[in-house]
Amino acid sequence: MIEQRGLFLEEFVVGEKYAHRPGRTVTDADNVLFTTLTMNTQALHLDAAFSATQPFGRPLVNSMWTLSTLIGLSVAQLTQGTLVAQLGLTDVSFPAPLFVGDTLTAETEVVSVRPSASRPGQGVVVLAHTGCSQNDEVVVTATRTVLVWTKDGAA
Repeated sequence: MIEQRGLFLEEFVVGEKYAHRPGRTVTDADNVLFTTLTMNTQALHLDAAFSATQPFGRPLVNSMWTLSTLIGLSVAQLTQGTLVAQLGLTDVSFPAPLFVGDTLTAETEVVSVRPSASRPGQGVVVLAHTGCSQNDEVVVTATRTVLVWTKDGAA
C-alpha cells in the first residue's frame, strides 16, 4: 500500500521546484470568516461600501489568509507527516492584491537542506514559496524554514 506523505530530509533537493495543484479559489465566506476569526476588524476586508471608496475599489482578501493558504497548498506534497515543526517565516511580501473570486496557486523551490546539529534524526529545510493568481500575477512570497524527519529518524 502506498501512503501519501511529504518528503523526508534526504528527499529534498536544493533547486528542485514544485508546482502545487490544484489551486484554491477564494470565496467571500473564506475572507469574512478568516478575518473575523482572527479578530481583524480592517474594513478593507469586511466593508464593501467602504472598500469601494478606496484605491482598489472592492474588498481585499486578508493577506494572512493568502499567506496561510500559500503554505497550506504545499503541505500534501512536501511536509505531510514528515514535518516536526515550522521554525520560521521570513521575507514575506504581498506584491499584488488578491480578491474574492481569484484562484491562488503555489510553487515552492528548495533553497537549502542540512541535518540538524542538535536533533538527531531531523534536519532543517529552507523553502521559497510563491503564490500567483489565475493571471500568473505574484500575490505572495515567503521563505519558510522547517524541521523535518530523516527516514531513519521517523522510523
